[in-house]
Amino acid sequence: MTEKILELIKAKETEKLKTLLQGAEELEILQAIYDLSPEEEVIVFRLLSKDIALSVFEELDTDQQQVLLRSFTDEKTIEFVNELAPDDRVRLLDELPASVAKKLISKISPEERVITSLLMGYKAESAGRIMTTEFISLSKEFTVDAALDKVRRQAKEKETIYTLFVTDNFKKLEGVLSLKDLLMAAGGEKIETIMSKKAISVSTDTDQEEVARTLQELDLLAIPVVDRENRLVGIVTIDDAVDILEEEVTEDIFDQAGLVDITHSESDRSEVLVKGSLWKIWRVRLPFLLITLAAGMFLGAIIQGFEEILEEITVVAFFIPLIMDMGGNVGTQSSTVFARGVVLGHIDVKNFFKFLLKEIGVGLSMGILVGLTAGIMIFIWQNEVPMLGLVVGLSLISTMTLASLLGFLVPFVLIKFNVDQAAGSAPIITSIKDIAGILIYFMFVTIFLGYMM
Repeated sequence: MTEKILELIKAKETEKLKTLLQGAEELEILQAIYDLSPEEEVIVFRLLSKDIALSVFEELDTDQQQVLLRSFTDEKTIEFVNELAPDDRVRLLDELPASVAKKLISKISPEERVITSLLMGYKAESAGRIMTTEFISLSKEFTVDAALDKVRRQAKEKETIYTLFVTDNFKKLEGVLSLKDLLMAAGGEKIETIMSKKAISVSTDTDQEEVARTLQELDLLAIPVVDRENRLVGIVTIDDAVDILEEEVTEDIFDQAGLVDITHSESDRSEVLVKGSLWKIWRVRLPFLLITLAAGMFLGAIIQGFEEILEEITVVAFFIPLIMDMGGNVGTQSSTVFARGVVLGHIDVKNFFKFLLKEIGVGLSMGILVGLTAGIMIFIWQNEVPMLGLVVGLSLISTMTLASLLGFLVPFVLIKFNVDQAAGSAPIITSIKDIAGILIYFMFVTIFLGYMM
């Protein structure tokens, strides 16, 4: 899909591109958007129908939405912001600079401005801040037929119609029912007789994570949000809950370790490394590569220091790459396990050293297995220097254990000190591991030198 879009944009085949987009699924368009440049994204959005464009825009993350808005004309930007669902609009405005957000709020329609100002008046990360006001409320005096008629008339304008809420004349929450219950009831039956009076709700100041977990645990599609007088003022839907839980899990993990604002800083760094200028990319990545270069020069000096041993027993040099490569592979594995475990919540950084000790144990066990295997193979292969198998085996055990420790410890320390661990972990791990690995190897060579001559 992306390749076809790019091909048509390059050929300036506007009508063919429009036809392609009209026949595409929203998911296909969404996936393609992430692979396009801002200029190409704007071309695609201008050719989409208004409803499809808005639907796709709402599914983008806020960073991508901001990129698009910067590429739109002021008129197009205001149109998109005005058409967004209230909760999505507030989420976007929260991420924009205050001056830009204020300008956009002043330009949207008076009705949407009132709703937006209302939501932004609630405490950050509360149910009031993330709720939408686009829901359908019914009176308990309605008949099923009358309720269905209202649902049909308002369905297109509301965020969800699968859960319906019952309120009195003062908008106080009285009950809840599903669309399925409504469809299965007799036309003349009163809503009061089919609704559930035990409507679970949250207040406007309930923490957003608590709201999301309630939705998840009770398997609800939407939950009503009420004010202090129990008046229904909005709802939070399950799709918002999923987004919140993903954000909260990551934030909680890093907060426990004292890593404040890590999500935003990592997002900013990622954008610089992927979309930034060449100079900005150099500025982040080159310092760590220079560290590796310096370490490589130092490594050469270390090997030169053992020149006499290498001249006496040339075969010792054969296994230097093995020691370095095995340590490098283990270090890479460990750092990947750490990064993924932290993001997914499998590693509780509050108890970091418990997980570190376990990883060291894993590295030691793998080192013993690999070292034993390598030692036996070298003993058979280099039978003229039988002790060399023991030297390589012990070196592998030590180096692989050290590499597993570094794979967890280095990214953790970098994050702690607010340094870009994505660019820095591998060069630092490689440098320390290579130098230490060679020193360990030649230390064992020196210890057993008398048995190898």
